Amino acid sequence: MRTTLFWFRNDLRLHDQRALQQAIAHAQAHQQALLLVYVHEPVQDEPTAWGFRRIGAHRRRFVADTLQELQASLQALNQRLVLLHGPVAQVLPACARWVHADTVFCEDIAAPEEEAQVQALINASLTVQSLWQSSLIEPEALPFAAEEMPQVFTEFRQRIESARLQPLAPLPAPTQLPAPPTEHLTTLPGWTEDAFTLLQAHTEDDAHPRSNFPYTQSACRGGEASALAHLQSYLTPPWPDRYKQTRNALQGQHTSSHWSPWLATGAVSARRIWADLRVYEKKHGSNDGTYWLWFELLWRDNFRMLHLQHGPQLYAARGLSNLPKPSHFPKDFQRWCSGQTGEPIVDAGMRELAATGFTSNRMRQIVASFLVHDLSCDWRAGAAWFESQLVDFDVSSNQGNWLYVSGRGTDPRVGRRFNPVKQAQDHDPQGRFQKAWLLP
Repeated sequence: MRTTLFWFRNDLRLHDQRALQQAIAHAQAHQQALLLVYVHEPVQDEPTAWGFRRIGAHRRRFVADTLQELQASLQALNQRLVLLHGPVAQVLPACARWVHADTVFCEDIAAPEEEAQVQALINASLTVQSLWQSSLIEPEALPFAAEEMPQVFTEFRQRIESARLQPLAPLPAPTQLPAPPTEHLTTLPGWTEDAFTLLQAHTEDDAHPRSNFPYTQSACRGGEASALAHLQSYLTPPWPDRYKQTRNALQGQHTSSHWSPWLATGAVSARRIWADLRVYEKKHGSNDGTYWLWFELLWRDNFRMLHLQHGPQLYAARGLSNLPKPSHFPKDFQRWCSGQTGEPIVDAGMRELAATGFTSNRMRQIVASFLVHDLSCDWRAGAAWFESQLVDFDVSSNQGNWLYVSGRGTDPRVGRRFNPVKQAQDHDPQGRFQKAWLLP
């Protein structure tokens, strides 16, 4: 019996899973088995060019939680998630040969490494059916070609709103799945029974008591059920109504939506968030707060579309600018990573990040600006540190935001320097955040 192979990437959920629905339809139409796989690549555990592991302890734990929950959901449908360990270019073609699969279905991710993975599968004579499904608005629905997207976010947003574009309705989770292949799956190339343990290695069991995002508590665990529970918890008056006023706060679990960790792993879709937000607005009314949640989701879309427009250029030292290649001072970079720069607000933010895997959006801008504009270090090193540390790392948003702050993206300003003293006065006037992270 032949097999349809579905490869989970950054879409670790069952609801609003159009790529998975395509795989299901293909398997049913051709009377094939359905093999569901996730690949953990060894490169994630190796040191980067900057000297630290690519995926740190906090994100490892969150991803492991997400995979375990996905496994439980699939088992309830008489399916299972097969975890493979090894380079995608090697283990997926070998796995496909083992189960007699010639077609791989997966999410489309417009980032250089992710596109190279897909090309490697094509080079291995596999047919790859990839489907874009991570944004609110589909690229083909935009009122302009993705390659001709306006360079300034304000125009991007205004043209979408003027065209009255609305996201597609989210799909429900499937209630039935084709059966897995009958082959003994533990013999699959790359199969590992300790993948969850591998991901959870070197993590702490307890949440930091001062964390804005206590991800080890049940309400903030990785996974689809936790994502949907948190979504409904936040979409309760008065939190969405206050979002615009509280979004720049440095502390507080309800000052922001905190949807980003689940969006990053794909445990919840942007379209599901938007649909539930619209239900909230119909029941409680719309206002500046609910509009600003849409606004921020469009920023997320914008960073994704930038990858369709500029591709690998977003990862070049100069970015999209004509600025000279950035300088770099490793000792200053290390002081920044460890929160030892001597600038209190910056050090507090960096210590929070290291201790919890999370820090507020405002704080990310403050510390990123300090690294680039005050310490004159390479923005790519900062982007890599965020990739390692953040529990909500998202390749498109991370790259886009660092380019924005460094003045090497599409922002019309040369650079976004945030005066740390003024930022502390504006957002931590009583010094509570600094005291929380700088005092023993």
